[in-house]
Amino acid sequence: MKFIEYADADMMAIDVANIMAGELENTLFHEERVSFAVPGGETPGPVFDNLCAVDLDWSRVDVFLTDERWLPEDHPRSNTRFLRQRLLTDKAAAAVYHPLYIPAEKPEDVLAELESSLVSCQPISVLLLGMGADMHCASLLPGAEGLVDALAVDAPLLVPIRSPDAAETRVTLSARVLDSAVSKHLVITGRRKRDALERGMHLPPDEAPIAAVMDGLTVHWAPE
Repeated sequence: MKFIEYADADMMAIDVANIMAGELENTLFHEERVSFAVPGGETPGPVFDNLCAVDLDWSRVDVFLTDERWLPEDHPRSNTRFLRQRLLTDKAAAAVYHPLYIPAEKPEDVLAELESSLVSCQPISVLLLGMGADMHCASLLPGAEGLVDALAVDAPLLVPIRSPDAAETRVTLSARVLDSAVSKHLVITGRRKRDALERGMHLPPDEAPIAAVMDGLTVHWAPE
């Protein structure tokens, strides 16, 4: 694991956006398409604000979330809604977006359809992750129903997750899929999350899901 420390969150957002742009562009030099998996949440927002204006052949970029709440896109808590406001705008509006939500009562009803659009995007070329103070990444939530399935070595591409601490059912990329990304980055801010990350280095993935993707991970940290 590589750790990069920044003076403040603004500097981190600019640098991470430049790194993402460089890795996407470099992949497009030798591949027809590049896949870019990203988180929801507020921490990556400033990264997206910088990245969306980058002059890149976005039409060859496949973008999808690491996880999504089982909510319509126009819901205030939808990660897709956030992504369309912060990343899939300006020049990046030309990217091909693969949603993790299709209108249905529960994700199990349409999971095969959701997975089918992501098969050609594997392995993930560039992965950007966030992490909670509970050491979860994507929707790999400690103690959640579905976590064991999502951590399995033979896990499917997508796994439904249900937790008493989460208001909605979620769909997440499995740990196997996240960990197999060619390039992996994590953005976090604040001492609390830095301390949580350091604890997670010494815990099993069922207690600290971030531990499942630490091999080869580049961590970007800034104080709050």
